[in-house]
Amino acid sequence: MANGSIPATARAFWSVAPGRGELRDEPLPVPGPGQARVRALYSGISRGSESLVLLGRVPPSQYQSMRAPFQGGDFPFPVKYGYSSVGVVEAGPKQLRGRTVFCLHPHQDRYVVPLEALHPLPEGLPPARAVLAANLETALNGLWDAAPRLGERIAVVGAGVVGALAAWLAGGIPGCQVQLVDPDPGREALAAALGVEFARPGQARVGADRVIHASGHPEGLTTALELAGFEARIVELSWYGDRTVALPLGEGFHSRRLTLRSSQVGNLPPEQAGRWSTRRRLATALELLKSPLPEVLISAESPFAELPEVLPALAGEPQGVLCHRIAY
Repeated sequence: MANGSIPATARAFWSVAPGRGELRDEPLPVPGPGQARVRALYSGISRGSESLVLLGRVPPSQYQSMRAPFQGGDFPFPVKYGYSSVGVVEAGPKQLRGRTVFCLHPHQDRYVVPLEALHPLPEGLPPARAVLAANLETALNGLWDAAPRLGERIAVVGAGVVGALAAWLAGGIPGCQVQLVDPDPGREALAAALGVEFARPGQARVGADRVIHASGHPEGLTTALELAGFEARIVELSWYGDRTVALPLGEGFHSRRLTLRSSQVGNLPPEQAGRWSTRRRLATALELLKSPLPEVLISAESPFAELPEVLPALAGEPQGVLCHRIAY
């Protein structure tokens, strides 16, 4: 773009039918007072929720609560969805122009948003790694809901991006024994890189004080119940869309007095709500990402033009995929 010229349109990814998406051109407004225009550098795919959206599996009862910031359209289709964009401010207040920022925005090459929606990256955080901020924010919220204490045994079931980040955060608590549990033996190297133990279901340590489930599969939640010790807390980070999940609650659930608690990033836990805001939580996630360790969670990168082919492929749950990054 020539210096001083104003782009008239933007290109964005829309889910338009079950398993099908496309890139659409749309008008790009001129920033008004209190707004900025951002040119995207990268976005990250949150495979769990974005796959459910692409496949049209958001239940009608959740249409409103599942809306993402700056979502376009309505569920089920057509809908513009996503919430992990990193870009450079092209137009706006002088103090922000040229700054690299994170924004909870769908996959789009340029967009205009209110200034309060932008989160400048802290010094030392590479923009390409910052696409993990939304996932790390979810993991951080899950740790708050789990409320682990020093020296506890923690099991994290599901070594996807959110589960791996939760295990990484828990592994930084002094004295805690953290085990990342996943059926894929290839995740053992990931666990080692994150500094935690690894086990496959059936081989994991039982009697955990806290269990975090993030596999997205009912079988994983069953494993989480099996690993929990007496009066342990199981925190559910997975979202199943319109699926019904059957659980073996007739086994040790009552005799071990287990607690099953949901965790959802849309709300702060009650213990944090009086002092924290979602903006403070996201700023904390960005600071935590300055560590190079989360870089191992970026498994692939594709250009924006290929997103209509990439997201349906990811919805098929290919083996070994973690965070798939989109480059603009």
